[in-house]
Amino acid sequence: MTTRPLDPGATSRRVIRDLWRLRWVALALGLVGGFVYWPIFDNFRVSLTHQDIFTGETTSAGFENYQRLAEDPVILTALGNNLLYAVVSVLFQVFGAFLLAAIIEGLGQARQRAILRAVYFIPSAISTTVTGLLFYFIYQPGLGLLDGVLQGLGLGAWSRVWLGDPATAIHAIIAMSQWQGFGYSALLFSVAIQKIPAELYDAARMDGAGPLRQIWSITLPMTREMTGMMIIITVTGAFQVFNEIMVMTGGGPNNATQVLGTWLYEQGFTQNDMGYAAAIGSLIFAVTMVCGLAQLALNARRRVG
Repeated sequence: MTTRPLDPGATSRRVIRDLWRLRWVALALGLVGGFVYWPIFDNFRVSLTHQDIFTGETTSAGFENYQRLAEDPVILTALGNNLLYAVVSVLFQVFGAFLLAAIIEGLGQARQRAILRAVYFIPSAISTTVTGLLFYFIYQPGLGLLDGVLQGLGLGAWSRVWLGDPATAIHAIIAMSQWQGFGYSALLFSVAIQKIPAELYDAARMDGAGPLRQIWSITLPMTREMTGMMIIITVTGAFQVFNEIMVMTGGGPNNATQVLGTWLYEQGFTQNDMGYAAAIGSLIFAVTMVCGLAQLALNARRRVG
């Protein structure tokens, strides 16, 4: 048995070709490192200092900002509001949107499905700031659409100062967000459902399975990957919410609607405490990272199972 001698020229050309391809990998790593990982580490560095954004003076603080973070009562309120936001959003924008998409895709006529997709998606195309202002007027006590409808139905006793009452303000804002994001999630689920082979539904109908059984046994398992991705996106977005709070209440009344993002802004740009704001930013990063990794691990476990 004879072996072909190695061609040094061919080996060199292959190495050069591989190195030439790696330049794109190096470029991508450089961009990710410069615009994602470096800001994370730099934010942590800032969180260990006291910084004055007006004078530029910086002094070391050690872990003082993190100790303050653990003792700040507003942080507990903000974290609770973010958690409530995440739970409600998962219920409506993931599971509710999945059910809506399954119903839409089960309709017989393609034209009906297209019209309903567009109707439910329109709120997602509106700017969050515009939507916040719209609902700000809807929630106006006495003059707003919501109180007008309640009074027209004989339920005037249910009228509230929706955004001025600490007991209802955060719930009113969360309701607005669900209205806006519901259609976008439903559209993504519709795309995932369209990829399911029609033969599976035909076989299920021949076996006597009804619509609910088809959704439970076929649609839900076949869209598991989309469901996992939507949960990650929704939970992460719930801990990054900012615009709607700032437009509608600014964190009030009496900090009742503060979330981590608005409290970070308040501390950094109103109270001129960038070190403490950076510590809040680190908390947001840690929470979203843990939630994302937990969901990814759960999805991987389901695939193996």
